[in-house]
Amino acid sequence: MNVSRMRFLACLVLPLLAACGTEPAGPEGATSVTYSCCEAGDIDRPYQPGQTLTVHWTVESPEQPAVAPPQVELTARLTGPYATTGDLKAAADPGPATFEAAPVRPSGGPDERPVSTIVIGTDAEPGYYNLVTAVVSDGSTVSGASIIRVVAPTT
Repeated sequence: MNVSRMRFLACLVLPLLAACGTEPAGPEGATSVTYSCCEAGDIDRPYQPGQTLTVHWTVESPEQPAVAPPQVELTARLTGPYATTGDLKAAADPGPATFEAAPVRPSGGPDERPVSTIVIGTDAEPGYYNLVTAVVSDGSTVSGASIIRVVAPTT
C-alpha cells in the first residue's frame, strides 16, 4: 500500500475514532434554576397593618437541568415607613420598622413555586415601605427592591 493511500485512509478513519470517545459526566452547558421577585399582584396593591404580604418567587428552569440542585436561599424584608416614594429612594437607613420573612431554601425542582411571607405588624404606620428581596447562591447575592404601600386600617 502506498503512502498517499494510507494518508487518505487515515484522514477518513481518524475523525471517526475521535467521535468514539467517552461521554462527559454531565450535560454540557447545564445551568441551574433561577429565581426572581415578584408577581405584580404581590406589590401593586395597598396593604393594611396586620395583613400578610406574600412574595411569589418567579422560577425559571433551564432546558437542561443542572447536574446537582443549587444551594439557594431566598430572603425578603420590608422596611419603612417613609412619607413619600422620593424619601424612600433617597434614604440611607432602612427606617424605624422592619418586618422579615423566614428564609426559604427551595429544592430546585422544576414544578416548585416558592413563596416568602411577611406579616406586617399591627402597629405598622401608614406610608411607603421598601421591599428588599435577595437570592443567595454559591456565595453571591442578587437583590432587588420594590415599593409597598401600607395604608391606615379601615374600620
